[in-house]
Amino acid sequence: MKKVLTALRSGDRATLFAAFFYFDVSFMIWVMIGALGVYISADFGLSPAEKGLIVSIPLLGGAFFRILVGFLVDRFGPRRIGIVTLSIALVPLICGGWGATSYAEVIMLGFLLGIAGASFAVALPLASRCYPTEHQGVAMGIAGAGNSGTMVAVLVAPFMAEAFGWHAVFRWAIVPTLIALFVLAWFAQDHDDYDQDPEPMSGRALFAAIRSPELLVFCAFYGVTFGGFVGLASFIGIFLNDAYDIPPATAGIVTAVAVFAGSFVRPIGGYIADRVGGLRLLIGVFLVAALLFSVVALATAQMALAVVCIILGMLVLGLGNGAVFQEVPNRFAGKMGLISGVIGAAGGLGGFFLPVLLGKVKMWTGSFSSGFFLFAAAAVCCGIIALFQQMRESATLPSFARTRIPAVRTVTAEGRIQMEVIFGG
Repeated sequence: MKKVLTALRSGDRATLFAAFFYFDVSFMIWVMIGALGVYISADFGLSPAEKGLIVSIPLLGGAFFRILVGFLVDRFGPRRIGIVTLSIALVPLICGGWGATSYAEVIMLGFLLGIAGASFAVALPLASRCYPTEHQGVAMGIAGAGNSGTMVAVLVAPFMAEAFGWHAVFRWAIVPTLIALFVLAWFAQDHDDYDQDPEPMSGRALFAAIRSPELLVFCAFYGVTFGGFVGLASFIGIFLNDAYDIPPATAGIVTAVAVFAGSFVRPIGGYIADRVGGLRLLIGVFLVAALLFSVVALATAQMALAVVCIILGMLVLGLGNGAVFQEVPNRFAGKMGLISGVIGAAGGLGGFFLPVLLGKVKMWTGSFSSGFFLFAAAAVCCGIIALFQQMRESATLPSFARTRIPAVRTVTAEGRIQMEVIFGG
């Protein structure tokens, strides 16, 4: 604890708090449609496919806006862009509170809510630049803990919708958004380290980085780990209500527990990956996740077993999220702004496709089972790719390094792997 307090005193605590609060509120409103999916679906009489689409549209918007927001942050600083994005996020909240009277309108406001899902591209650079290098882990960890906003949304929104209606939840969400906007504008600062950032890459270098096969591999990994995590966070309530007739408020509690499990273990995943290697951990993550979600697919009449496996599956995916971003900084040094944006966008796309897939499968077959089997198959494919990657890279490493730090290309002066913990995106 003393070391943590010392780390906190070494930088700008006001900016760090502003980054955390901004991130927390942004994630809360990003997944709000997913938290209210049962109520919105009942209001408009939606089919299973339409249910999957409305909860996944904000995730698609988040994938779209992440790269754009990251590009703007590099040029104008995170504080300014954060104020702009949070101001834009007020628009869909106002539309949801006093409008959104049709399915098409919900789709449009859901996409615009994606601007809140791009908040990691603002919050993490904002926190990182106000703390010295030796205390980046603490700063990034505290700022990144703002993904707890997801848990707040899935836990609180169903109870509020039960009492006041789902439109009222959007109106109430305007209050914390305005508070976060004030906190960001009043307490946050863009520090001088921003001026020391490298010049933006040229278009040719940008294209070359995006074409990297290694980048495509990690986009696939993150599309399953983070995409699975955030996609299920938005869809679990609908799944439990449709498959087992669990009341929305109770389903919200289950979702909150699952989200908490996946969020809490993310830094633990990075910690374990530091010691056994990110690829080794990912092999286990994908195979265990495939097993758990296959059980969910088979447990059509066993609600308790399905709930337990979903919670454990979210926990395992959280470990995978930490493992991916243990590997990435060591492989793409000097390009983290661009690379984290691209990989983060891939995670958002994965989150978009999963609810759509589950909804379509339910509509075609009358059951969610095939959708979960397909997700498990995707996890198995990623596990096989990770295994081959691990085998190929281990063969090129010195023998003394093969058991401790496989597939890692840079280490610190002390011989330890430098890990960048990115919680929310």
